[in-house]
Amino acid sequence: MSPSVRLQEMIRVIRGARTQGEERGVIQRECAAIRAQFRQADNGTRSHNLAKLLYVHMLGYPAHFGQMECVRLIASPRYNEKRVGYLGAMMLLDEKQDASLLITNSIKNDLSHSSQYVQSLALCTLACMGSAEMCRDLAPEIDRLLRASNSYIKKKAALCAVHMVRKVPELGELFTPAARSLLSEKNHGVLHGAVVLITELCERNPDTLEQFRKVVPELVLMMKGLVMSGYSPEHNVAGISDPFLQVRILRLLRILGRNNDTASDAMNDLLAQVATNTDSSKTAGSAVLYETVLTVMDIKSESGLRVLAVNILGRFLLNNDRNIRYISMTSLQKIVQTDHNAVQRHRGTIVDCLKDQDASVKRRALELSLALVSAVNIRSLMKELLLFLSSCPPELRAHTTSGIFNAAERYAPSQRWHIDTILHVLTTAGGDVRDETVPNLIQLITTATELHCYTVHKLYRALITDISVQSLVQVACWCIGEYGDLLLRGECEETEPVQVTEDDVLDALETVLQSHMSSPATRGFALTATMKLSTRITHNVDRIRSIVSIYGSCIDVELQQRAVEYNALFKKYDHMRYNLYPSLSSTAPGPASSTAGGDLLDLLGGLDVTPGETPSTAKRVRDRGRWAEQGFFFFVSIAPPSVTVYEKNGVTLKLQTDTQTDTGMTVTLTATNSTDGDITGLTLQAAVPKSVQLQMKAPSGDVIPAHGLGQVTQTVLLNNPNKVSLKIRVRVCYTSQSSVCQDTVQIDSFPSTAW
Repeated sequence: MSPSVRLQEMIRVIRGARTQGEERGVIQRECAAIRAQFRQADNGTRSHNLAKLLYVHMLGYPAHFGQMECVRLIASPRYNEKRVGYLGAMMLLDEKQDASLLITNSIKNDLSHSSQYVQSLALCTLACMGSAEMCRDLAPEIDRLLRASNSYIKKKAALCAVHMVRKVPELGELFTPAARSLLSEKNHGVLHGAVVLITELCERNPDTLEQFRKVVPELVLMMKGLVMSGYSPEHNVAGISDPFLQVRILRLLRILGRNNDTASDAMNDLLAQVATNTDSSKTAGSAVLYETVLTVMDIKSESGLRVLAVNILGRFLLNNDRNIRYISMTSLQKIVQTDHNAVQRHRGTIVDCLKDQDASVKRRALELSLALVSAVNIRSLMKELLLFLSSCPPELRAHTTSGIFNAAERYAPSQRWHIDTILHVLTTAGGDVRDETVPNLIQLITTATELHCYTVHKLYRALITDISVQSLVQVACWCIGEYGDLLLRGECEETEPVQVTEDDVLDALETVLQSHMSSPATRGFALTATMKLSTRITHNVDRIRSIVSIYGSCIDVELQQRAVEYNALFKKYDHMRYNLYPSLSSTAPGPASSTAGGDLLDLLGGLDVTPGETPSTAKRVRDRGRWAEQGFFFFVSIAPPSVTVYEKNGVTLKLQTDTQTDTGMTVTLTATNSTDGDITGLTLQAAVPKSVQLQMKAPSGDVIPAHGLGQVTQTVLLNNPNKVSLKIRVRVCYTSQSSVCQDTVQIDSFPSTAW
């Protein structure tokens, strides 16, 4: 390709490139040729070369080296060169470029040019990339052109003034008188520019807004003229007279009528006329009607006019164009709280939009349907929402379930209906519900005393049907453990009773415990439910004891701890087991409390607060006793007699074996602090194998001074009558810089002579 090819030829060659590398090579060669010609004297091809460079810029390739050429061409007396120069300035320059300042004087000269087309080029460029400094320098020239006799120049000057006001808001005062005078023009282009300019001025200055409220009658007459005018080929768009100007006028009226009774009253009749006389079968008419609706809803309009606006949006819902349906529901969503009854009339159409194939329309319809739920329509509308939930896209399920739960909580006609609705949701989309759903439902079931029998029968049927929905299984296990006696009784007035045996119930719970689909939290619910049943059944206590003992060696630490604690109830505290039912039942429903129960854990500690002991100290002692009692440990091997077992966040914990007998040993744990602040709330808990007896003495304190200026010690007495391999697990808890820290370490770093 020769350096002098025409623009059309260069485009043809670039489009003919078969690979990106080939295209890049063509452009690099052409750019090199353009650079070379830019360096030469004026040979009449500058505008052609810049045009080619602008095409290269449109393809995304660097073209910054053409900026100075734009400045030269703008200063040229030839119109064809000046036109390409201004086009290049709009594409290659912006207010951040120093070269943009060089064209300010050329623009000022061209604004006074005798040719309207040269003036137009300068106005378009200034409106596109004029900086704040350029706007301040050239604002008087624009104000002069706003008062010119040429309509072609006035409409472009008005749009240029809009750019200036956006860049330098204080220039609005300069353009206000001229903008007011432009409203008397007959040319639609000038009127359009004037309305846009006045809108910008009113949005940026409250004083100007008050001033232009006086022209509302003039704008109303102008709008009526457009609505009632006959066919005009020059301005007609799909049967609507200049819909672009109508939309702009309506938008300005909305700003002028907002929070103003006088202005709103002056435009009420006009808005009713536009709403009833505009054809909505074409997009142009729909645009005018939509802007009319927004204006009616934003000003202080009459109630009948607002109902008319809502009905227009209701008609939009029947439109085949999905975009129109979408903006209709978006608008209804904004007004549903203030005009609830008017929007309710279109509930059927809105619900039908839930079946739309478009995801955006479906989401808007869902949000609007949830907003329409009330105490009057809760039953009928909830049926539609539950039907939608069964087939809605996965990305909408969480939002749908959350909305249904909120609506049911606010407007449930009865507790049974409320429970049935939540259970339906859990069965349909249990994997998409929020974490708090389980404790909330447990709380609801607890308060519905007369429905305990009905609920436990219904949940039992759900449990034996499907155990894949974890939230539903958790609630079912809790309910069976809590009200299992009602299930075994087989009598229920609310529903058809089911004859269930003790073995049936235990089979169902054991299935949950053994299923690979059950999460650790679900197994915790099932294990606790099994333990609760030991106080309600008579013939299968040994089976329950066997189930519980199996999970005493479970790999899941939380489940293992519960199983060991429950197993201890059967062994050492069996005489207290039947009295634990109130303790287990009275714990607040929730993922943590419904698993084991704080009262049960304190009973296992078997320690009371002694005189002189604070409750918090007693709790730490009970916790230590419980940990030692349960044998809650892992086996890890390390070695020496005195060793640093923990070092983190500036806290160091050392273990030292002080004295040793044939079967006993005294271990001292020493904690120090190297940080700049004190460590508070230090507690140490230890666990050992079941065959080893552990006794923890009271610590020397629970605050470790900063900078290693002090230490906290705690003595642990170990008795190992069977002389098994000794292993110990230590949990460290403390507060550092307002943050609670908790870590666990496993140790068998004892002397080789220790058993």
